[in-house]
Amino acid sequence: MTRIDSYEDLTDNIVGWLKDYYWQYNIKAFVVGVSGGIDSAVVSSLCARTGLPTYVVCMPLDSKFKNTALSDAHSKALEEKYENVKRIEVELSSVYDSLLSSIEWWSEALLFDKKKFTSSDHANANTKSRIRMVTLYQIAGSVGGIVVGTGNKVEDYGVGFYTKYGDGGVDIAPIADLYKTEVWELGEYLEVDQRIVDAEPTDGLWSDSRTDESQLGASYAELEEAMETGTGPGVEVLEKFNTQNKHKMEPIPTFKLEKV
Repeated sequence: MTRIDSYEDLTDNIVGWLKDYYWQYNIKAFVVGVSGGIDSAVVSSLCARTGLPTYVVCMPLDSKFKNTALSDAHSKALEEKYENVKRIEVELSSVYDSLLSSIEWWSEALLFDKKKFTSSDHANANTKSRIRMVTLYQIAGSVGGIVVGTGNKVEDYGVGFYTKYGDGGVDIAPIADLYKTEVWELGEYLEVDQRIVDAEPTDGLWSDSRTDESQLGASYAELEEAMETGTGPGVEVLEKFNTQNKHKMEPIPTFKLEKV
């Protein structure tokens, strides 16, 4: 599958698109959360290339050392290379722990089981993502900026592999029309740290560091083939998650008054 002839041209086009949006809507800064993964590394690199104020935010939250080390290295490298980039680090583990502790205290006080509302690993993982979203919007709102999304085409429009009002809560999405393999190739062109390019994709929300492929049951290449051609081993997985996560990818259902 070849959709992109030149990654140099693609870079120029996305950077130009970001700059146009910035000036059109009187934005004061781009705010990007970096996780140590390829998507956020590419998006933060593109924002840096605009020459416009860019805040690159590291948000350790019960994170494994490898991901934290990669996000640290990438954000520090951008700050050193680009005068318009400022790196921010916000440790969120204590915020997450405090929230769950408060919920458990009230649950027990109201005669529920203490763990009734904190025992779901899936809910807890999504809460981590939402805490990060709140952090990014706090920073963006304080400087007149916008939160720049880091989702790719497979995640955003194929399988819905993101947290609603978490990493899905963004203002602008510069790589959401790029497949994951295209994001990797763009990362190579942008000279993203090779350790990030080579790392297995993971959302970093689970204590066991499970990969995206282990959660989805198919590789990104297989899902891309399914999206493009409707064939291959990823079709069943694509259909399953697309149906299951449709509520994330479509507008919120709204009750409509009947016209009199």
